[in-house]
Amino acid sequence: MSVSSSPVLHLLCGKIASGKSTLAAALADNPGCVLISEDAWLARLYGQEMQSVTDYVRYAARLREAMQPHLVALLHAGVSVVLDFPANTVENRAWMKKVIMQSGAAHQLHYLDVPEALCKARLRERNAAGTHDFAATDAQFELITRYFTAPVEGEGFTVIRHSSPQA
Repeated sequence: MSVSSSPVLHLLCGKIASGKSTLAAALADNPGCVLISEDAWLARLYGQEMQSVTDYVRYAARLREAMQPHLVALLHAGVSVVLDFPANTVENRAWMKKVIMQSGAAHQLHYLDVPEALCKARLRERNAAGTHDFAATDAQFELITRYFTAPVEGEGFTVIRHSSPQA
């Protein structure tokens, strides 16, 4: 496998079930690109221990701390990274900005601007299929969505907006 001389860090922003992981998989299909999924890592490291949104916040912070030097090393090595971690809050994006600054890599913040009704419909389908590492309830969707903040120009990201029609 050859690696890119100009690695790119792909970031994903969107509500639960907006299509972040689907887009991440498509982006990672490019040569010299690796996919790193928060859900996959959290499920394998802390799956049985994650019983609440509070648990998720605690374990996700641990994972970000552990992953940061690894991400920087991959980007320094010329490997593009699709970081399937939610860039859904200013705080999470600030952490991602540190990775960008430490690595010097180019980046693209993919913002999936999908109507909430469509996200909820997709979430219910996904939960029924049992194909995702975590099955969020409607109540958890509502709780987590309260913290969602779309990216703004002043944050300094190269934003690529992906829109979906109403459900």
